[in-house]
Amino acid sequence: MRDLTYPPIIVTAKVAFRALGQRFQLTGTEQVPRTGGVLLAYNHIGYVDFIYGGLAANPSGRLVRFMAKHDLFAHRYVGPLMRSLHHIEVDRGAGEASARTAVEYLRAGEAVGIFPEATISRAMELKEFKTGAVRIAAEAGVPLVPVILWGTQRMMTKDHPRDFSRGKTIAIRVGEPLHPTGADPVAETAELHRVMSRLLDETIRAYPADEQPPGSWWLPASYGGGAPTLEEAARLDAEEQRARAARRAARDDS
Repeated sequence: MRDLTYPPIIVTAKVAFRALGQRFQLTGTEQVPRTGGVLLAYNHIGYVDFIYGGLAANPSGRLVRFMAKHDLFAHRYVGPLMRSLHHIEVDRGAGEASARTAVEYLRAGEAVGIFPEATISRAMELKEFKTGAVRIAAEAGVPLVPVILWGTQRMMTKDHPRDFSRGKTIAIRVGEPLHPTGADPVAETAELHRVMSRLLDETIRAYPADEQPPGSWWLPASYGGGAPTLEEAARLDAEEQRARAARRAARDDS
């Protein structure tokens, strides 16, 4: 693929990271293969995850093509940028088409990024995973590499104001590759969830304590933080979906 946009975007992003005085904890990035197709599975805690997620593969010299929701591609300004970076549009009403595109990318030797939770976790813990990640990796015959992001939620996430103040730590932890066969996608997805849960726990515990004191809204309730529990987050997600459905119905009726 020709990448006229991606390299200058990476340079610009790194300049912005320095301007924001951000510190990075990068662990396990050597697990990302330097060549060949690879699917990277990320947790999803904030709106800027795909910006920082690419850093997991940057030491290996890889450019990650993220699977991202249709709304971004439909945006007047963001859409053309997403397409120029060769990201993959995901229409939840036609998920098979985006999965086929991801498999084609992977078979062509690309690095593809996917969020198995599909949506941002308000609990800051791992939600239930969709089986798409293991199915895509198995069909393409590529390794599935788990990646944990932490700290990105402090800048921009659901239910909280944006905060791009200086001095935040961003942690990125990469685990050992998994090799799904597709024989039992449910069991293999459960294994991916288990591995990523362990990596998330390691990442949270290694994060600077002075940046996430007890009660911090971005810290999971199970760690003494102020984030909603998974059950509370599920209720908030359901309320959000109902509100969106009501807005769509109102538009259709107008």
